[in-house]
Amino acid sequence: MPNLVVIHTTAIPDYLRGALSRWLTEPAPGLYVGSISARVRDHLWQQVTNAVGDGAAVCVHPDDNEQRYTVKTAGQRRRHPIDFDGLQLIAFTNPEQHQDHENVQVPF
Repeated sequence: MPNLVVIHTTAIPDYLRGALSRWLTEPAPGLYVGSISARVRDHLWQQVTNAVGDGAAVCVHPDDNEQRYTVKTAGQRRRHPIDFDGLQLIAFTNPEQHQDHENVQVPF
C-alpha cells in the first residue's frame, strides 16, 4: 500500500534528482513528495545514500512505531536521528567533530 514519503536533499548530483523526480513530485528545489510503496521508497533511499557524496538528504515516512513515522538521514549533517527508549530524537553534533553518530548520547 502506498504511503506519503518526503525526501529533502541538498547539493546532490543531477542524475539523482532525475531518479527521485521519476517517482516523486518536486514542489520546491530539493524537496520531493509522493505516495509510493515501501519497496520503491527503500530502493530510492538506497540510491540516495549511495550517491549523496558531499550533499545531504533526509527521508521521513510513515512507520509502525510509537511516533508513527521514521526519519532517515544521509550525508554530512549536523542533525542525526537517535533512538531514545524507542523514540526517535534529533541530536545536534559539532560539525567539526567526526564521530560515529550511532552512539551519540542525548544531552539530558
